[in-house]
Amino acid sequence: METVTEIKNKIRQYVIETSYANPDQVKDESLIFAEGVLDSIGFIMLINFIEETFKIKAKDSELLEDNFESINAMASFVESKLN
Repeated sequence: METVTEIKNKIRQYVIETSYANPDQVKDESLIFAEGVLDSIGFIMLINFIEETFKIKAKDSELLEDNFESINAMASFVESKLN
């Protein structure tokens, strides 16, 4: 099983590559959507990336901003789904 650090690194790398954001802009606690790093289309692509990469399925009821607003939030969500 992957560590939280590995999960965070994979998600951060994806966000940086798809948004062309400055890597310094994408910190663990950065609010990805509020800061304009990703938009609603980016959100859909992010969900697909997370589901495929970590072999999990997000329920509609889990598609909440709280679960995806930052690298920390996404890593916690993935970790909870893996356990």
